[in-house]
Amino acid sequence: MALDAWLPIGFKLPDGAKVRAALFEGTDWQIYETMGGGRALVVLDTLAQHWLEAGLIEDGTLNASQFGDRQLRSISCGPSQTLCPVSDAKSPDNKAEALSFALALKATRDIDADSPLQDALYVEKITRLLPTYSISSRTGDDVVLGYWLTGGTNIPATSFRRLRQSMSWLGAGHLKDVVQAAGFEVAEIIPLERKPATPAEKTEAAPAEKVEQVKHAEPEPNKVFELAGRPELAAFFNEHIVDIILHRDRYKSLGIEFPSAVILHGPPGCGKTFAVDRLVDFLGWPSFQIDASSVASPYIHETSKKVAQVFDKAMENAPSVLVIDEMEAFLADREMGSGHHRVEEVAEFLRRIPEAVKNDVLIIAMTNRIDMIDPAIQRRGRFDHVIKVDFASEVEVQSLLDKLLSSLPKESDVDSKPLAMELAGRPLSDVSFVVREGARLAARSGKDRLDQASLLAALHSSPAREREGGETKRRIGFI
Repeated sequence: MALDAWLPIGFKLPDGAKVRAALFEGTDWQIYETMGGGRALVVLDTLAQHWLEAGLIEDGTLNASQFGDRQLRSISCGPSQTLCPVSDAKSPDNKAEALSFALALKATRDIDADSPLQDALYVEKITRLLPTYSISSRTGDDVVLGYWLTGGTNIPATSFRRLRQSMSWLGAGHLKDVVQAAGFEVAEIIPLERKPATPAEKTEAAPAEKVEQVKHAEPEPNKVFELAGRPELAAFFNEHIVDIILHRDRYKSLGIEFPSAVILHGPPGCGKTFAVDRLVDFLGWPSFQIDASSVASPYIHETSKKVAQVFDKAMENAPSVLVIDEMEAFLADREMGSGHHRVEEVAEFLRRIPEAVKNDVLIIAMTNRIDMIDPAIQRRGRFDHVIKVDFASEVEVQSLLDKLLSSLPKESDVDSKPLAMELAGRPLSDVSFVVREGARLAARSGKDRLDQASLLAALHSSPAREREGGETKRRIGFI
């Protein structure tokens, strides 16, 4: 439903931003999308004066303007800066975004100890939650923080264990930093415990099947699998998969028939899919995929039948690779329950995984939420290796950059090190984007060689996704 916008399309605000469309509104305020993808907060002068008197903003923070009979104040922000109602909470993508909100909550409370904040407007640019005074009852600040962090679930941040279960992708230590930054105490970090799976509860399943037929081929003897930018992950694949495949007789004599199934887990964008795709290409085997994107069936037994069919196809075409993507969608902990109580699919996987491995099917599963996976699936004998893949480190990013740049004509001033420093801790797709966009900018400028200026311009057009304290967040790439 379209909002009754105060300002017309194209209206130029005092700071130069131009209005595109109204996104959110209250009695005394509206938030607009601006030309260029940013946002602008426009409020009646009376509301702005209230914030000024409360000490939440300083004189000059908001720009004065007038449209019709409305005396307005406004502030604009760029595409990378969050501006929205707290009620429109979407779980942050990384620790930096979570910390920004926590610090804004703390800064606001240090000034205004009483106003309700569940109706506030989050303005990241000025590190404030600006109350709109539309309600009289006050929700606890710990609930406001938990609501924002979880993307709309009323979990108090002081209930640290519950919050951690909903935000396991962040990590207990990082989540503790966020909660403490908002002014709340966390006594200790309690390890998550999983209840044993029982047949009493079932899990929702939504698998899908994708099949990619590839002609049978074998990797060349003594050939080494390489993965640009991820040497540790490549080393794992070489030791636990490739070497066993290349020297089957030697391993078989010691009772090792085939590589064990593997789970790769880590946050979205850390390179799990990229790594698996490269390994599949390296092996040259037929590949099959089960995921949650296609034919989940509402009919009883139908989903498990489809799962069985994919396993059968993989075994018929062995040696082959079976990739289980988004495994949390259909292999969730049965103890957690899903409301649909489908345990049959989990049981099918429990039966089929060892059978497939014995029939020369390499099984690699991927998940962003390892905490949600049924413990029975993770036991040794089904998946012997559960490997965490994190965002790439500076060294890994530089290795990938050098690999990507090696095939391009470039000027002598091209230096991957400063680029790697900025791109460390970000999705590997960002690295590829910077090189590709830099090449595009160079070509558009009439250059026939890639130069450092074009690469830096491409880097600056891709906002950093992992920032802490103004410095690039660096992580170990593979744990």
